[in-house]
Amino acid sequence: MRRTARWAGGLLAALLLLLAVLVLSIAVGAKPLTPGQVWHGLLDHDSTDYAVVHRMRLPRTLLGLLVGCGLGLSGAVMQALTRNPLADPGLLGINAGASAAVVTASSLFGIATVGGYVWFALAGAAVVSVAVYAVGGGRAATPARLALAGSALNATLYSYVSAVMLLDTRTLDRMRFWTVGSLADAQPATVLTVLPFIGAGLLLALALAGPLNALALGDDKARALGTRPGLVRAGAVAAVTLLCGAATAACGPIVFVGLMVPHLVRAVTGPDLRRLLPYCALLAPVLLLGADVLGRVVARPGELLVGVVTAVLGGPFFLHLARRGKVARA
Repeated sequence: MRRTARWAGGLLAALLLLLAVLVLSIAVGAKPLTPGQVWHGLLDHDSTDYAVVHRMRLPRTLLGLLVGCGLGLSGAVMQALTRNPLADPGLLGINAGASAAVVTASSLFGIATVGGYVWFALAGAAVVSVAVYAVGGGRAATPARLALAGSALNATLYSYVSAVMLLDTRTLDRMRFWTVGSLADAQPATVLTVLPFIGAGLLLALALAGPLNALALGDDKARALGTRPGLVRAGAVAAVTLLCGAATAACGPIVFVGLMVPHLVRAVTGPDLRRLLPYCALLAPVLLLGADVLGRVVARPGELLVGVVTAVLGGPFFLHLARRGKVARA
C-alpha cells in the first residue's frame, strides 16, 4: 500500500514537472512571455500574444510533448524486449531506418510534408527493427550483438542519407535541418498528423507492460503465465515502430532520449514496466522540451537545434553507463 502511494505521488510530481516545462516552453523565445501572458495568449483571442502563442509556441510545445513521449516509451520497450541496457531508437539504427526512408521519399518522389512521408518513416523503422533483431541473433540475441548490429546498420543508413543529400541539392535544402532533429518548424498540421500514430503506440506499449514483464522471465515461464512470446514480441516491435517512426517523421532523428529517461526512471521505479512506462511517458517530454528551451537560451538571438542539445547531454551519460560496467552486466 505504501509503495503504491509512493509511486502515485511520484507520478503526480512528474506530471506537475511536465506542466511546468510546458509553460516554460511556451514562455521562452525571441519574445519572452510571463506566465500571465502565456495564459492570456492561450485563452484570449484579443490578446496581443495570441498569435505568438498559437501559431508558433503551442504547436512546437505539443509536438515536443508527443515526440518526447514516443521516444521515451520506445526506448523503454526496446530495453525490455532485447534485455539490452543500450537499446535506444538512435543507437540501434531505427531512427536511421526512418530517416533513410524519408530522405528517399523526398528525393525520388518530391514529398515534402509530414503527412506524405510519415508512412515511409514507419516502414523504414519497421524494417530496421526486424533487421537488427534478426542480425543480432533473434531470441538468442545478446546486448553486445544487438549493439553491433545496430551500429553497423546505423552507419550504413546514415552514409546512404548523406550520399543522397549531397547528390540532390533540393533534398539537401529541404532536409538539412530535419536530419539534425528540430522542433523549430512545428505546425498544427504536423501535430495532428503524428498524434494518432503516437497515441496508438502509447496504448499498445502500456498494454504490453505486463506481458513484457513475464517475457523477462524467459519464454517457458512466460508461457506458463499465459503469455504468448511471439505475439508479445510482434506487438512490441509494432509499438516501437509507431512511436519511433512517427516521432522521426515529425522532427527528424533525435538520439539519447530513449536511452537516458528509462535508465533514470528505473532507479526510482525498478524494472516493473507497469510502473516504469507511465513515468517515461511523462518525463521523456520533460527532457526533450527542456533541451529545446535550453537550445533557445544558450544561443540567443539564434538557437541550437534540440537534436544537438540532446546529443551533447546524452554523450556523457552514455560514457557514464559504460564506465559503470552496466553493459557488461546486462
